[in-house]
Amino acid sequence: MDIKTGDLVEVIAGRDKTKTGRVIRVDRERQRVYVDGVNQVVRNQKPSQMNEGGRITKSAPIHVSNVRLYSEEDGRGYRVGHRFIGQDEALYTSKADAVATFSEAPSRIAKVRVFLKQGGELTRVPEPQRGESA
Repeated sequence: MDIKTGDLVEVIAGRDKTKTGRVIRVDRERQRVYVDGVNQVVRNQKPSQMNEGGRITKSAPIHVSNVRLYSEEDGRGYRVGHRFIGQDEALYTSKADAVATFSEAPSRIAKVRVFLKQGGELTRVPEPQRGESA
């Protein structure tokens, strides 16, 4: 799954189409994401010793195929792919091509996420901001 907690995503299908928000939680087993402020549902909660109860609004999960990573720079969502970084800091499609750029085989090759834009143009996806509330 290419979406991480803290990523900015755009909804591409459903009731909240074209809305954007930060990913709060990722459920890899069910392939669902929870996006802040998107796909809001109202639940009735009984009062308890811990809270009052009443009508509570919360985010419901969205299937990962219905969201795209959002580029703030371009103002739109893109598909995401992975590339490997060689010694020359260039991006390579295969791990073998990236390893070939090193004089000695490294113990680990860095893998980064990239926006897959039309025309073959690649732009690195900025790392999600952890712990920051949107």
